[in-house]
Amino acid sequence: MHFKSLLICTALAVPAIHACAQQAKPEDTEVWEPVPAVITPGTATNTAPSDAIVLFDGKDLSKWVSDKGDGEAPWTIQDGAMTVVPRKGGIHTKESFEDFQLHIEWRSPSVVKGTSQGRGNSGIFLQSNYELQVLDNYDNKTYVNGQAGSIYKQAIPLVNACKKPGEWQTYDVIWTAPRFNDDGSLKSPARITVLHNGVLVQNNTELKGKTEYIGQPKYVKHGALPLALQDHGDLVSYRNIWIRKL
Repeated sequence: MHFKSLLICTALAVPAIHACAQQAKPEDTEVWEPVPAVITPGTATNTAPSDAIVLFDGKDLSKWVSDKGDGEAPWTIQDGAMTVVPRKGGIHTKESFEDFQLHIEWRSPSVVKGTSQGRGNSGIFLQSNYELQVLDNYDNKTYVNGQAGSIYKQAIPLVNACKKPGEWQTYDVIWTAPRFNDDGSLKSPARITVLHNGVLVQNNTELKGKTEYIGQPKYVKHGALPLALQDHGDLVSYRNIWIRKL
């Protein structure tokens, strides 16, 4: 092709590419099959090891702040658990982390409301950018790369290990942070292993980038960042949160 003709074709293609991007929808990145098998998890108790940083001991939110600024975390505390206050916003830790082991317990509301993504929805954002989904998936169909135990819109869990609504559930996470070159390019991707209620659901999974609701994941250079918990409008509770820097 003549160079001048190539320039004309390229110029014509740019608006078309832009129009394509504007037409993207959340549904474009939803995966509904194959559906992970439903299993019954065992029972276990988990206490923080001596070298862990206890992020929430059931008494106060002194190690957390509001996502809307540097103010106090706006969630409630009752019976050793903190609970989302809908529309008050998410919270994140004051301290930042890179590689770590995380233990966190969560509970969806015992009173079931909504279906699919509208039922017991929250999320744990590792390094503020990568979402481990929290959702009531006990007899609740949704797109499988958005169900509990998924890396949202990226990795389907190996099985569905959800307990009934109102029961406490656990995530145990091994997180290897992404590394970047000086020019901002990706040196090595993030990796995650997750046990949901003691059952392996993510096995050294390689992430494709930060979580995106619409469109494909991509990496943007960063260093150590806080752990964040999402306000998705549901009364999800958390307790017994501890982390070990690796």
